[in-house]
Amino acid sequence: MLQPKRVKHRRVHKGRMKGNAGRGNQLSQGSFGLKTLEEAWITDRQIEAARVALTRHLKREGQVWINIFPDKPVTKKPAEVRMGKGKGAPEYWAAVVKPGRIMFEVDGVPMELALEAMRLAAQKLPVATKTVIRRDYTE
Repeated sequence: MLQPKRVKHRRVHKGRMKGNAGRGNQLSQGSFGLKTLEEAWITDRQIEAARVALTRHLKREGQVWINIFPDKPVTKKPAEVRMGKGKGAPEYWAAVVKPGRIMFEVDGVPMELALEAMRLAAQKLPVATKTVIRRDYTE
């Protein structure tokens, strides 16, 4: 009889953020998108703050897609703890984004409303961003 494998806690290395985004760099669902121009770790709280700002300005009209997901656990040891004794406990979760990545997409609203909503969402994020419009977009 086969025994199930014992699953240990997955430890994730810090990694490198070299180069541009190889995938997720084109608009896939919406007519407007918020594209990052820098690499960064974006926390789950920052993503949520941007989502709230975006949907509040749109007054729940149209559709919003979030194309990034915080799947990287960032650990931290408590203050005044000696070296050693293993890795710290997960402090928060982050999404790794590279330049060119489309983070948010919006559709079903007028252009002026979408651009202002994207500007408000961008203020909540720790990276420089650019609003992109679908090439075949018509009012």
